[in-house]
Amino acid sequence: MFTGLVECTGAVVGLEPRGAQTRLRVSPASMRDFVAGESIAVNGACLTVETFGPDWFAAYASAETLRVTSLGALRTGARVNLERALALGGRLGGHLVSGHVDCLAEVAAVRPAGESRIYRLAFPAAFGPQVIAKGSVALDGVSLTVNACGDDWLEVNVIPETQRVTTIASWAPGRAVNMETDLIGKYVQRMLGPWAARAGARGESAPGPGPITEDFLRRHGF
Repeated sequence: MFTGLVECTGAVVGLEPRGAQTRLRVSPASMRDFVAGESIAVNGACLTVETFGPDWFAAYASAETLRVTSLGALRTGARVNLERALALGGRLGGHLVSGHVDCLAEVAAVRPAGESRIYRLAFPAAFGPQVIAKGSVALDGVSLTVNACGDDWLEVNVIPETQRVTTIASWAPGRAVNMETDLIGKYVQRMLGPWAARAGARGESAPGPGPITEDFLRRHGF
C-alpha cells in the first residue's frame, strides 16, 4: 500500500526484455538501503525488488503489468517516480494507493494557473464512475485531487512543489500516464452492482448509475 506521495525520482539505467516481460534496473536519486522482496511503486505500478546494489534496484515486470501500464515504453535514461510502501503507523499524506494500475490516461491539454499547471487527461469511459470531482486519483504514482471530471476526462491542478519533485513537469499533450482510481470507490461500485441489477429487473428503475437513489439505499438497508 502506498500514499501517492513520491519519495524521489529515479533513472532507468538498465532494461532486460524477455519476450512479453522485462526486468528494470532503476537508480533512485536518494532512496537507499533496499530489501529483497520489498515493494516499490515505479510510476505508480507496484514492483518487487529482486536484486539491488548500493544505489540501484532491479524489479521484474510481468506481461500483465506491461499490458496495462506505460512501463513497457520506458527506455534507458527515462525518469520515473518512486515511492516505498507505506509503513504501518506512518502519515497518510496523500490517499490510499494500491499500486495496481487501472488504465492508461493520455494528457490532452496543459495550461498555466498562476504558479500551478492544470492538466486535462482523457481515459477510457469505463472508469468514469470511479472518478469524482474533489476525489483522489493517482497519476504515474502521484496522489492528486480531481478538480473537475466528465465520463472520460479529468482535470488536476499541480502545484509548483509537485512539479519540482516528480516527473509531471515534463508531461505534454500525448503523454500516456498510469492511472489508478480511488480504491474505496472501486469497492463501493462493486458492492452496489448487484443491487442496481436487481432494481432494474424489478422495474424499479433502469440498470446503471441511475438506479442508486437515497430512497433505494434506505429501502435495502444501507
